[in-house]
Parts: sequence; C-alpha cells; structure tokens
Amino acid sequence: MKILEQYHPSMSYEKEQANLISVIVAAYNIEAYIERGIRSICAQTYRNLEIIVVDDGSVDETGCICDKLAAEDKRIRVIHKPNGGLADARNVGMAQSAGGYIGFVDGDDWIDPDMYERMLGALLEQQADVAVCRYRQVYKNHTEDGSVDRAVLFEGQEALQCYVEEREEYAIQNAAWNKLYRKEILDGTSFPTGKWYEDIMFTTSGLARAKRCIYLDTAYYNYIIDREGSIMNAQINARTFTDLIPAFYEKTKFLQELGREDLARIHDYFFYKRLLLFYAQISHPPYLTELENILRRDEERVRKAFQDSIVDPRDRRKVSLFYKSPVRYCRRIRREERVVIPLKARIKAILGSIGK
Repeated sequence: MKILEQYHPSMSYEKEQANLISVIVAAYNIEAYIERGIRSICAQTYRNLEIIVVDDGSVDETGCICDKLAAEDKRIRVIHKPNGGLADARNVGMAQSAGGYIGFVDGDDWIDPDMYERMLGALLEQQADVAVCRYRQVYKNHTEDGSVDRAVLFEGQEALQCYVEEREEYAIQNAAWNKLYRKEILDGTSFPTGKWYEDIMFTTSGLARAKRCIYLDTAYYNYIIDREGSIMNAQINARTFTDLIPAFYEKTKFLQELGREDLARIHDYFFYKRLLLFYAQISHPPYLTELENILRRDEERVRKAFQDSIVDPRDRRKVSLFYKSPVRYCRRIRREERVVIPLKARIKAILGSIGK
C-alpha cells in the first residue's frame, strides 16, 4: 500500500481521449431524477463515452425521458426491457458494452464533470485494473463529504483486505457505481439476477481479480441516501433473509476458496455483528425468531470470528451476553443507542469546539 499525497492524475489522458468507457445506467421509475443523472454523464470532460441506459420496464415517464436525451446525444443508447431488477438491467448493459473500461451510474444519482477523466487517468497512470473514488452522501437537508486530497495505491489483495475489513478511511464499499473497471477483469462476472444487494459478490470478485487498485480519496459521485422507494432505504425485511444473508455466506465461501481464511473470518465478524445489531433493532417476531435461529445454529462459527485480533473487546462481551440472555443483550444495545452514543457525540462536539 502506498499513500500518494495531493495526487492528481495526468491531464494527458483527458486530451488524448483514446480509450472508450462504457457507462451503464440502470433506470426504473425514476422520472424525477433520470435526466439529471444522464446529463451529468454527458457533461463529462472525458468525452469518449458509450452511455448505455437500460430502462428496466418503467411504467412512468423514465423511458420517454431517456429516449429524448438519446436524440440529443449520439453517445447515448437506450435499451427498453421488461422489468427484471437492477442486477438484470446491469447485466444487459454489460453484455451490450464495447468499451475497454466499464463504469456504472445509478439513474437517480449524478456524477461530477471530471469523474471519469480523473478515474481513467489514475487507472492508466498507475497501471491499475480498478479505480475507486470516494462519494458524497446526499441527504434531503445536507450533504456529507469526507474527501481528502490524496490517493492510495493498493497492490495485490490489499484493496480486497481493506474492503473486507470495512476500513472507514477508504470508502471502497460494496457499490458498483464508485468504481471504474478494466473490462478484462470482469470476464465471466455478472450480477445475481433477481437479487437485492447484488453488488456484494460482484465487488468482491472484481477486487480479488485486480492486481493493482488505485483509490482516489476525493468524492466525484453523488449518492442520494434518502430517496423514497430506494432499495438501500428498505428496512429489515424478507429480502434480508432471502438475499442479503445468503450473499454474506457466499462471500465467506469465496474468500475461503481464494485461500484467504483470515479474511473469511474477518468478514464473518462483520457479518454476525450486523445480525446482532439487526436483532436488537427489530420487533417483528418472525424475523426475531429467524435471526436467533441463525445465530444459535452458527454459534461456534460466531464465537470463532469474534476471537480475531481485529475484534473490539466490547463486541466480544456483547456476543457473550447475547448467548447468555438475548433479552439482556437487547436492553444493553438499546441503552447504548439511547444514552451512551448521544453522550459520546456531545462530548466529541464539545472537545471539537474547544480545539477551534
């Protein structure tokens, strides 16, 4: 891993415009957002783009808006298809792509004008297989941006490790949309059709195949957090059990088959930590029962994961408390959320104001 302070990719790649980037946009019933998203791609300073918009069976005006924009810019190609979900739409777009580099933009988000110029420039300059950028979290009333003027060059499986360890200083995340892939490393890879949380295995596989990855710690992507109807805003529901949990099991198995038992164990820690948090947050009896059954069934595996050196000792105590008494465990978590966490936030704010 190499930190590149105040790194800015060479502008020569923007001037040459030699490499075709295929940008795949999946769109479904987002008439209020899609024009802004597509126009932000059209406005890129890097012009050699193939913009593949997949209208996934929209029943509002989304498809018509896409066709109107395609009539204005010959780089846009619209594919209308029956509704099959986000994964299927992205797979259709990938199958139709001709570029040597593949990027994804969700139709309700938008990107900065120099996003692909910067990402492709860094990818080529650093001879990397994947470029990743930070993103802004856009809420209705404010925007959060943790950008730092630097880049990080990962060798081998270093990016995969930071991703599995969920290192907050690197916003790699599951998402497909803050990455630019060299097309060859995606050969044979697809999104699981009909599933939510489709990015989990796609991203894991892409990072595992990459021999080198460049991370730009600057936000070029604008991600809407609280749009109504967004999959990511859905609370714990049936899909948690049919799609999310199976994807996490698959990720553990993939890491084991990769020969990274250490990363598989770390991933298990974060996986079961999520399930424990879910357990304390929900009140729907069938879901509670199902979660408890999973955690009871996997108890040996859970305890093994929570012995890893990366684990916070407080989490070890919490998991022990859960297996002794789920009721007491829930009381403790809810108390922390109601009292301890807000108190820590107030202390942090006070200390921050003193330091100014």
